[in-house]
Amino acid sequence: MSTTQAPSGLRSWAVLLVLSGAIFLEGIDISMMGVALPSIRAELGLSTSELQWVVSAYVLGYGGFVLLGGRAADLLGRRRMFVGWLAVFLVFSGLGGLANDGWVLILARFVTGIAAGFMTPAGLSIITTSYPVGKQRNQALLVYAGIAAAGFSLGMVVGGLLTAIDWRWVFFAPVLLAAVLLPAAMFLLPKEVRATQEKKVFDLGGAFSLTGAMMLLVASVVRAPDVPVVQTLTTLAAGLLLLTLFVTIERRTPVPLVRLGILRNAGLLRANLGAVALVGSFVGFQFIAVLYLQELRHWSELETGLALMVLGIDAILAPTLTPWLVNRFGNGRVVLGGFAFAITAYALFLPLGADWTYLAMLPTFLLLGLAFSLAYGPLTIAATDGVAEEEQGLASGVLTTSFQFGSALGLAIVAAVLAAADELTVEDFRTALVVPLAAAVLGLAASAPALVRRTVAA
Repeated sequence: MSTTQAPSGLRSWAVLLVLSGAIFLEGIDISMMGVALPSIRAELGLSTSELQWVVSAYVLGYGGFVLLGGRAADLLGRRRMFVGWLAVFLVFSGLGGLANDGWVLILARFVTGIAAGFMTPAGLSIITTSYPVGKQRNQALLVYAGIAAAGFSLGMVVGGLLTAIDWRWVFFAPVLLAAVLLPAAMFLLPKEVRATQEKKVFDLGGAFSLTGAMMLLVASVVRAPDVPVVQTLTTLAAGLLLLTLFVTIERRTPVPLVRLGILRNAGLLRANLGAVALVGSFVGFQFIAVLYLQELRHWSELETGLALMVLGIDAILAPTLTPWLVNRFGNGRVVLGGFAFAITAYALFLPLGADWTYLAMLPTFLLLGLAFSLAYGPLTIAATDGVAEEEQGLASGVLTTSFQFGSALGLAIVAAVLAAADELTVEDFRTALVVPLAAAVLGLAASAPALVRRTVAA
């Protein structure tokens, strides 16, 4: 166990800026790929199956290692994990930009995903252990989550602008940002004070079985639209078998990787289900919108990016409006409002037409940006609230897993619906839009009631 020296004054804001910059980097790195994929395919000559691995490899690396990364931050040091894996992220993102072969690009994306899986929970747990519980921590988390959401939503815009120059800048731009963040992190991040008699016992059996289970489960979701059902069921069964093995190991080991009791926290579980639904619906909708604009309407990458720019409104609202709303109405009610706006946004897009004007799409984009800014940060607070300091890395890893798994799940289901069509039509896009709408409804049902009850009880 270690404790972190809390930053103060201007230094605390500088630390928050560095950590927020890293999560912005991670968010923008994921979403930029969507617009760049056609250009990557054209230059490297990738098949459809190979092309999807540019995204899937990152998701597998991220989803497979993030819980391990969260626990490693608790046991080995949050600052050490953050700085070290940020450096790995920088190197392999650059390697992806230099790749001239598909396998090199896919390998680089896999390792970049692993780096994000270790870096992200370490950064989040630095915040939750550096700022005191209450208004100060909530404000820090809302700023952090707001910038993360901004990176996620602005990635489509930035990806379109950079791809118009050269798709390789989608990889080089994160390198430049990481090169600025790395020395700042080494200088600013608070050092951890470790107990002198602390034993560094690491549950390797639990680590390998959990990582293997996560990778197989994420692979099952990601590959489902492109492989036979039997193969999907086989990998799913193997993942569940490894997960069962993991639970058995954790019950018997004296120093478990994951204390199973943390999963009995109903508020934490509901917040994570909400996180899966929020990001899954958002990513699924973005995929539908991009294909509609580029494949059906024949808009360019730049035009698509500019059209989706309004989604970046959360970059302004999340760190400004959301903290005020949380202080005024409570965390749970803000989550409720976020999901309500998301449901409305997706419902307004259901009558999609083949010749819709941008003004007809604009209300959905505005409401969706507002929804994401309201729900993302408060869900982050709820998923780490009431967790002991020595398990903040674990809770952060669970939340990051939920966001990443939600992204993979939403994309896979939408892709499966669209892949069933021989040639994409407006009706196919309308059918696919039911997926994000249903996910938002499920997210509201799963997370909001418990969160509101907790707010009232407080």
